[in-house]
Amino acid sequence: MRLRAPPRDAQSLHVTGVVQGVGFRPFIYRLARAHALCGWVLNAETGVEIHVEGDAGALRHFTLAIESEAPAAARIASLEARPAKVEGFEEFEIRESIRAERPTVRVSPDLPVCRECLEEMTDLADRRFGYPYINCTNCGPRYTIVLGLPYDRPKTTMRDWPMCNACRAEYDDPADRRFHAQPVACAECGPAFVLRAGARCVRAGAAIAETIALLRGGSIVAIKGLGGYHLACDARRPDSVQKLRERKYRKERPFALMVRDAAAARQLVELSPAAEKLLASMERPIVIAPAKIDLGGIAPDNHDYGVMLPYTPLQHALFAGGSPDVMVMTSANRSSEPIAYQDADALEQLSGIADALLVGEREIARRVDDSVTRVGPFGPIVLRRARGYAPGVVASLPAKRAILALGADLKNAITLVVDGQAFVSQHIGDLVHYAAFEAFKATVRDLCAMYEVPIDGLLVVHDAHPEYASTGFALSLGAERLAVQHHRAHVASVLAEREEFDTRVIGVAFDGTGYGDDGSIWGGEFFLGSVREGFRRVMALRAAALPGGDAAATFPVQAAAGFLADLDGLSDLAAPPFDFPDRYFKAQRLARAGVRTFKTTSVGRLFDTVAALCGFTRPITFEAQAAMWLEHLAETSAPVSAYDFPMRESVLDYRPLLAAIVEDRLRGRSVAEIAYAFHAALAGAVVEACSAFGRLPIVASGGVFQNRLLLELLAARLGTRLWLNAKVPANDGGVSLGQAAIAALVR
Repeated sequence: MRLRAPPRDAQSLHVTGVVQGVGFRPFIYRLARAHALCGWVLNAETGVEIHVEGDAGALRHFTLAIESEAPAAARIASLEARPAKVEGFEEFEIRESIRAERPTVRVSPDLPVCRECLEEMTDLADRRFGYPYINCTNCGPRYTIVLGLPYDRPKTTMRDWPMCNACRAEYDDPADRRFHAQPVACAECGPAFVLRAGARCVRAGAAIAETIALLRGGSIVAIKGLGGYHLACDARRPDSVQKLRERKYRKERPFALMVRDAAAARQLVELSPAAEKLLASMERPIVIAPAKIDLGGIAPDNHDYGVMLPYTPLQHALFAGGSPDVMVMTSANRSSEPIAYQDADALEQLSGIADALLVGEREIARRVDDSVTRVGPFGPIVLRRARGYAPGVVASLPAKRAILALGADLKNAITLVVDGQAFVSQHIGDLVHYAAFEAFKATVRDLCAMYEVPIDGLLVVHDAHPEYASTGFALSLGAERLAVQHHRAHVASVLAEREEFDTRVIGVAFDGTGYGDDGSIWGGEFFLGSVREGFRRVMALRAAALPGGDAAATFPVQAAAGFLADLDGLSDLAAPPFDFPDRYFKAQRLARAGVRTFKTTSVGRLFDTVAALCGFTRPITFEAQAAMWLEHLAETSAPVSAYDFPMRESVLDYRPLLAAIVEDRLRGRSVAEIAYAFHAALAGAVVEACSAFGRLPIVASGGVFQNRLLLELLAARLGTRLWLNAKVPANDGGVSLGQAAIAALVR
């Protein structure tokens, strides 16, 4: 009797998300074979397409396993399965990528080197022993090498490095860990590192060994990474750190540190379980945490260090070879300029800073800084979103057309919305600097080209400030435009992350500066509404004079001149304990005469004023330095009662608060207690002001809400009613997402 073949079913599956360049097709191949299924898998512009045939039960288990067993680096956004016609395939195969329409697949961020590759790199018997560009489908560069989509080797910066026979065999073997690993290479066929020190040029392993010797000897070395060059030196040598500060023109801003592993990090900083998990996460960000030891010159007047783990094979090789156990690893640039990433530019720009350059031969497609994070009251928060996160999708917006949101001029990042997916770029920088503005324009071109979006067909969204460089750029594009007020964009960014477009909220936006509806400088705003209905301004900080406008952000005493102008009977602030310099009195005269003086509701400038009253009377050398100084000062105090910060006729009146601070300083109260009482007063004022509008969720965004103590005080009183940024920064790095969300709902 002849047995009948078991009946076959067929399914067609479409998977979207981060599913290219992360070993997803080999995973599907192995999974299908394990379930005795036939068919094929391929990369397409919109994700991964799968056709499978076989037993109905096996098909069901296969579909469930796709989500439960996917590679660690994959991020599945959607999985759509539908019945298909049985075509009689006899095996399962991986097919070539197809092109049919504009790509919308999510590009994978760069991945840290995996454990298997590190084991091979340290195995004397392995053919990739010591190879600093080792990678596989589970790790290595992605966003920083991709030139176009779909993600295949000819569309990466590895296109000019033909594979040797051994690498080709691995690349073509579906059962191999390097199957279709686009950057796959070895010492025989791939790029290498070259140390350039003056007229000397040293290659390969000798280059790494000499780099280690230079670092141990106190030299500064520029080291090529995934998204650009780092400037590295021994963090335990104050002379090297000071030399780096002088050459880089970086007076006081903290340096990031790199250590071998989490155990070494625990010796430097206090790591909570959540912070340690973040440190070792797939994104491998810099994590800000309280310092446990004093490394002279690393973070002046700062109680925190920013620490990260090695994430490239080269960085691991440096530690394994005996480099200093704690290294400064800071972006290779002069202060405020973008990170150097092209070899010719690095050789020119860094020649006066670095004693030597360790140059990698693999080209970097685009500059990407290290990301900076911290653990907040509700989990990890991003302070600078770049390597490991960008250009990931952070939200799905109800947009019917492509949108380009250009963000703000400080801490710029842009957002491109394609088919409703909001792709947020890496951190670009402050557009007031020419090099950063050029990088901004290049990022716009790059992201639009990657997703094949013609600029003239976009809705371009920009800040309402008429003099922003990003606004001028928007005007130059010739596309349809929409201006969005800065602080409304801050509030909308939180709601976009949560995809809460119709929920009515109380929005609180506190920062240093933003162009208001009335043309004044806003920065202490309360709104009522939703993304769909819009946000109505319902309350604000009492307006103060700001002599010199934005220039006051550099001089806390200049901001203080405006905020203290309405206080009667002030003592002589030139005398102890205040010791205000002459700039305060010059600014005071400007304010009284109304010359070059503007109105502001900026909470950022209020922080500067309180910092000045507590002793920070010098100019700042990096943004928000005085506010950070005040925060760290407050954290050294035991909890004390808050100052009075009353709400009067829809404004928060800071005058009683400042008068009390002046009086406390005169009677000798601890400045740490004063700083804490100020933070407590601001948190209490937010809670009281919001209570006037019922029990709606409270959305808080803007640079002020990166203050750890303020967030802890608010969270203690508001709990989960408080909504904060988590996927994009609360500072201006998140503005473009909010702009895109508002544009998606109004057009």
